[in-house]
Amino acid sequence: MIKGTKNAFTLAEVLITLGIIGVVAAMTMPTLLNSTQGAQYRTAYKKALSVLSQAVVLNVALDDYDLSQASATDGTKQTDGTSASVYNLFNNRMNVARVCDGACDSDNDKWTVGTGDNAVKFGQASNYTFFFNDGITLTFKANAANCTEGNATQGFDDARCLGAIDVNGAKNPNRVVACDKDTSGVNCKVTNPTDIYPIAMYDQSIVPNTEAARAVLFGGK
Repeated sequence: MIKGTKNAFTLAEVLITLGIIGVVAAMTMPTLLNSTQGAQYRTAYKKALSVLSQAVVLNVALDDYDLSQASATDGTKQTDGTSASVYNLFNNRMNVARVCDGACDSDNDKWTVGTGDNAVKFGQASNYTFFFNDGITLTFKANAANCTEGNATQGFDDARCLGAIDVNGAKNPNRVVACDKDTSGVNCKVTNPTDIYPIAMYDQSIVPNTEAARAVLFGGK
């Protein structure tokens, strides 16, 4: 009677197999992590747009003014809690953890959206940054007022008030969303969304303000 033999892997075979698995994991994990993180940014961005728009609509019901009727003269009136201002609209209707109005100078170099008079810079004294309890931040110009379309006196595109949403606050990567390969227009695609999205505010609307931001919102996934 012939006894059966036992089959087993040698130590060398096991080590080779583990090495191959390690190489494959090293090649695929960064892509997988970027894809997962990008999906989280996309979801948080869509949520932020929705919540901010709901805040404007709620303010119309409770205080009877929207972004087009919001005015701003000086800091006292802007932030007194009762005046019709963009600051008071969001401060009264959102769960705000804190507001940065130049008091967070150490954060001044985090990011900048836009150029010249239209520039919106995180933590800069000429802008307000709202930190919400869910970790999202909203930055807009402190003198934002009468945010509507078709009124060129604001000096902004169609008088829309400009701002930016950072879906994870001051945390990295602090990168403004951009089209893949610097393409634009109808060809703009964003494979891996980042955390900062330029927005335009007017009337009762909060909308994307760049092709890349629009591509993330309407691009599915």
